Amino acid sequence: MTANMHIGILKTDAVRPEWVPDFGEYPDMFKRLLLEADSSVSFAIWDVEEGVHPTDLDIDAVDGFIITGSKSSAYDDKQWIRDLEALIQKLHARRKKMVGICFGHQIIAKALGGVVSKSDKGWGVGIHTYELDKAPFDGAQSGQLKLVVSHQDQVHELPPGARNVVSNAHCENAGFVMGDHIFTLQGHPEFIDEYSEAIMSFRYEMIGADRVAQGRASLQQHDHEGARVAGWMLSFLAS
Repeated sequence: MTANMHIGILKTDAVRPEWVPDFGEYPDMFKRLLLEADSSVSFAIWDVEEGVHPTDLDIDAVDGFIITGSKSSAYDDKQWIRDLEALIQKLHARRKKMVGICFGHQIIAKALGGVVSKSDKGWGVGIHTYELDKAPFDGAQSGQLKLVVSHQDQVHELPPGARNVVSNAHCENAGFVMGDHIFTLQGHPEFIDEYSEAIMSFRYEMIGADRVAQGRASLQQHDHEGARVAGWMLSFLAS
């Protein structure tokens, strides 16, 4: 792994103010996750939801970008989302490394020609178990991955040239790779169980009692593998 890696984070949402003391903002969650894996990593943050974008010099200065999750949808008619799509297309043209998480996964797919829409399968919450197809980053040819999730939107069609690498019955396209510069996941490696519970409690009516009950049970039954994904992310950004 490259020493002193410098990672850009494109922030696409704000954590509810009352939760920030316990959990931090979304970039804080990624910093906590990745610094536990490699304490030498440094970060730069751009709040793209507020219209703040990296310059060309900034793009050159980082090893790659992480695009965070968001309560917004990739198909929302918001100027900052269209501007982010243009930035993703620019980074893709330059073959700059990008890691997309949840909304980040979806907006990369949409910006590069995929289709994102609300799923008729309802909310994914708690910890989901996925099948890995030729997992690209820890040598596994197959196997399973367990990650905290929180989403209703899904990537229904991958962009041209993308290869699906993570799937389950609830979400077929739960992670993909494109070339050697794009890696995405629907799940949230940066989340912890307590944050998953906070979201389920807050959105209880929206998600539905049965789905919340399943989500809460999954937090008891399974161990979230965010640390494993942190290793993938760092290896990918360093390669």
